[in-house]
Amino acid sequence: MKYKICVSGSAANNCGPGAFKKSWEVGREIAKQGAVLVTGATIGIPEWAARGAKSVKGFSIGLSPAGSMREHVRKYHLPTSHMDIIVYTGFDYSGRNLLLTRSSDAVIEICGRVGTLNEFTIAFEDRKPIGVLLGTGGAVEEIPHILKVAKRGSKNVIYDTDPKRLVTKVIKAVRAQNRNIEREERNVRKRRITSPE
Repeated sequence: MKYKICVSGSAANNCGPGAFKKSWEVGREIAKQGAVLVTGATIGIPEWAARGAKSVKGFSIGLSPAGSMREHVRKYHLPTSHMDIIVYTGFDYSGRNLLLTRSSDAVIEICGRVGTLNEFTIAFEDRKPIGVLLGTGGAVEEIPHILKVAKRGSKNVIYDTDPKRLVTKVIKAVRAQNRNIEREERNVRKRRITSPE
């Protein structure tokens, strides 16, 4: 089964130099390492990640805040390219953010504003592995401070400045987290096969 890695980040250009290029590299690396890219189907960081995934023929899923393609394009002014599937949630941005993070195995944060922090806190509360690409500007640069002030620890949060290393670490963390679940699933299947009807 392929892992689904969400890239969360700013749709605006409030990022540091080279952030979009690094986002492209993250998307490319997610696809190269055999995972599926999931984004909020928006412009900026998510769109550049989708472009990166598609540059190596990776699979890209977008979760839109809109309820239809027409609304996606006309009301939200969002792109339809670089995604293999767009799921029209109809839940606006905050509802979309919840579905986006819940449907992913891990989240990688790049640059960002308030929406990116919202996706971070959802993933954090759900105890998902979270990669933070430092050096990209925006809200992600504040995450270490926010966690320190919140006094909640940072067990599942992985920091790096290199896109390839970060993706590798995040996928490794997902594998480690899923090992126990996969073992439980095998045991359940075994019981089903061996137990009499």
